[in-house]
Parts: sequence; C-alpha cells; structure tokens
Amino acid sequence: MSDTVIKPISEPARRLEIFTGAGRRRTWSAEQKAAIVAESLSGRESVCAVARRHGLTASQLFAWRRQARSRSVVPEERLSFASVVVGAAPIEIEFGGATIRVSAGSDAGALQAVLQAIKAVT
Repeated sequence: MSDTVIKPISEPARRLEIFTGAGRRRTWSAEQKAAIVAESLSGRESVCAVARRHGLTASQLFAWRRQARSRSVVPEERLSFASVVVGAAPIEIEFGGATIRVSAGSDAGALQAVLQAIKAVT
C-alpha cells in the first residue's frame, strides 16, 4: 500500500515560467551587482523584494552583500571616511549621538578595539 496522498490544488498557478534554450547562467557586471547591493542596503524594502525584482534568489543577493563587506563591490562614491588627526590631545569620535573618547596615552590596540566596535555597530 502506498503512503502517497494526492490532494487537489486549492488555487491555480498565477505565474508560469517556461525556460527555453541552453539554460546558461546569467552574468552580472560589477556595476550591476554594486547597484543591486546598494539598493538592498538602502532599507526601503526587504532584501527578498529587491532580489525578486531583479530575478535573483535572496540567497544570491545575500552572498553579494557578504562579498561587498569583505571586498568593496559597492562603488567608492558610496563609501565615506572620517578624518583622524593623531596628536597629544584625546581623540573624540561622534557617532549616532554618542561621543567616544580615547585618552591621549592609549595605545594603538585600544584605539583599534574602539574602531572595530564602531564598525560592528554600523
């Protein structure tokens, strides 16, 4: 006896895609990837919605976002840097309404830890 149960479909399919041809993978230029990643980082809509609109799977877009974090896939004009002046005075970093102060006698390791903490928040 079979344990397979056949149930009728409650509603018809709304969308049907028919693939013809060789079925090759699509290729995306670095500029296209960067634009899609930047769009997904804007926060106006979910990553899944952005992926669907461009014919991607969400997992592919998440992979591109990981790549963008590890190496710069996002165009350089979207990046910004803070100027840092090293001197005898304490360093103050204002970020998100908070002020972070690093005393003048702190070593480079302490400053690196503070900057990594800021990077983790953003």
